[in-house]
Amino acid sequence: MIATNDNDDQTKEESKKERITIVLNEKDLIESFVKGSGNGGQKINKTSNCVDLRHVPTGVRVVCQQTRSLQQNRSIARKIMIEKLDDYYNGDQSKSAIKREIARKREAKRRKRAREKYGATNSKEETSIE
Repeated sequence: MIATNDNDDQTKEESKKERITIVLNEKDLIESFVKGSGNGGQKINKTSNCVDLRHVPTGVRVVCQQTRSLQQNRSIARKIMIEKLDDYYNGDQSKSAIKREIARKREAKRRKRAREKYGATNSKEETSIE
């Protein structure tokens, strides 16, 4: 008698979850402005252009002081918040995780080609390959 595994098909489908599209809701955010520090001169030190953005439901926090402009820092902080929430909710299926995985595979492929071209330099690797 041959048994079929219907459960295996169901678990495969469950493991491929749909990505959640992240939409920032302004009422879930606490935004505060603090004085900046570091490079940028007197303008950075005197004005409150550093954005501290918190997502209340998850507790994710973003601090942005990339430019001297408050409005630019606010938009940059929101973009970073969307990326962090994407990582938080989607995990391995988030855009940044997919980019990291592609870069990791590209690097592994490059290392493999170099090993084939120049040969293994470590004697332990040579014995394990054979």
